[in-house]
Amino acid sequence: MLRLTAFTIALIASCGTAAAQNASALPSSGDVSLSAGFTPDPYRVRLATGGSIDASQSRGPDCTGFIADAPDLALFYNAGASPLIISVDAAVDTTLVIQAPDGGWHCDDDSGEGLNPSIRFTGPQSGLYDIWIGTYADASREEATVSISELFSE
Repeated sequence: MLRLTAFTIALIASCGTAAAQNASALPSSGDVSLSAGFTPDPYRVRLATGGSIDASQSRGPDCTGFIADAPDLALFYNAGASPLIISVDAAVDTTLVIQAPDGGWHCDDDSGEGLNPSIRFTGPQSGLYDIWIGTYADASREEATVSISELFSE
């Protein structure tokens, strides 16, 4: 009976993570290390958005769009007193999913300009920010620019 219980627990645990994001996977567009006061501000990275995973299914109803399993970008940030603002600029409707250093998940759809997302960390923590850029309507891969700023959102 103990074997069956352990097997059942392992099976349930593996099923629960099948659709979740793999923050430990290598980011598809690399990583960047920035410290408070960085220049240029904003720091920009061009990348491909989207993926096959519905963020509302894997991250919950507050998240939208289709994202990849692995992060698109890993930001190692040494925080100061300024806010940290991560925004996306794209010709298509994009979404933003971020796992902060404390393990918390943050999602946005249209808080930036037009149909672009933006997330502002008022009191950012130092550490790793795993960043996923999704496409809102489907699993297509589109080009976008991620802007990281302490001054303003784009």
